Amino acid sequence: MMAQDLYRLIYLSNNEITGDATIIQQEIRQILTISRQRNAEVGITGALMFNKNCFAQVLEGPHDQLQETFERIQCDPRHSNVIILNFESMQTRHFSQWSMAYVSQEAADSVQFARIQRDSGFDPNQLTGERIYDLLHVHLQAAEKNNSNQVY
Repeated sequence: MMAQDLYRLIYLSNNEITGDATIIQQEIRQILTISRQRNAEVGITGALMFNKNCFAQVLEGPHDQLQETFERIQCDPRHSNVIILNFESMQTRHFSQWSMAYVSQEAADSVQFARIQRDSGFDPNQLTGERIYDLLHVHLQAAEKNNSNQVY
């Protein structure tokens, strides 16, 4: 695959998963299991951050595969108010080690994630993809260095 064929998509969505913590965690595990399998098959890498109220995700890969993946996300009833924050071509993957890394709501950075959600009200005019990207990228780098169990 040539570098110009790579794209990055960053989105934010409201969480529509209902139930107690156990049910929510089961749904997240299911999302991760299916996403990791599909993403590995089609050359998509990225990271997902979740808290009780919202999802934020960075996806990297070939244009058509990103479009297909994002269409599935938009149709998934666990997501609502899906907002694309960034979609652009890129030269190098920044999440190349993960078919889908996951930063849990227990992670220290989830406080910052919750603040982003609260402050923006999911208004795309107040949020940038770079804020979400930086938050995920910095957290994953730190977790990798510390062999953290907050990312899997």
